[in-house]
Amino acid sequence: MLTLNTVNLVGRVGADPEIRFFESGSAKATLSLAVRRRAKDAPPDWFNIELWGKTAEIAANYIRKGDQIGVTGYLKIEIWNDRTTGTLRSKPIVNANQLHLLGSKQDRPQAEDDTNLDTF
Repeated sequence: MLTLNTVNLVGRVGADPEIRFFESGSAKATLSLAVRRRAKDAPPDWFNIELWGKTAEIAANYIRKGDQIGVTGYLKIEIWNDRTTGTLRSKPIVNANQLHLLGSKQDRPQAEDDTNLDTF
């Protein structure tokens, strides 16, 4: 049986990405992404996005609140026990393995060398 877990989203970043570096040298960036629905009056859906490695570093350096981006990845469910109540909690996270910086160059600060920054 074939299984498939792929997520493609285009939206606006809710806040500057947060980046963490680990002793192993790996980097992890997290951000929130607002994605509008087709209905004009509907509020946007908010997604938690997680990026790793060089893609995380690029996100931290080039993405700011309000920027339009596209991500491709897979959905994972993070599960933990609440420390205060002991209740089992969960939240969906999109683990993005591709990042697309959208919009014109005027929409974001000019980088020293921003060639080929469309896809990571």
